[in-house]
Amino acid sequence: MKKVTGIGGIFFTCKDPKKITEWYQKHLGLETNPYGATFEWYENTDSSKKAQTQWTPFPETTKEFEPSTKGFMINYRVENLEVLVEDLKKEGVTILDTIETYDYGKFVHILDGEGNKIQLWEPID
Repeated sequence: MKKVTGIGGIFFTCKDPKKITEWYQKHLGLETNPYGATFEWYENTDSSKKAQTQWTPFPETTKEFEPSTKGFMINYRVENLEVLVEDLKKEGVTILDTIETYDYGKFVHILDGEGNKIQLWEPID
């Protein structure tokens, strides 16, 4: 079974998310929005199916990445999230919450082997 199909987002902490977003817009040309920046791409070279990767700075005081003590979290795009979570449980992986479903996909958080919080996302296309 294919597990990770791509990077869905990069999230990190900083002193001032608004200022750092403006810095990236000014100096690196990111087209920013209230959530950071969204990069659109195609899933296959011969496909017309668009996908996206989200880039978002968070305030350094955020609790979003807990229980990890690191200042970042990576979101991985996956297929068949329910099946993947069951497999991860059998493998002893720490699952932090239950799968939540929104109009743009299903999400769950896990910890990797060093305690980094990871978000898994099954997009709803």
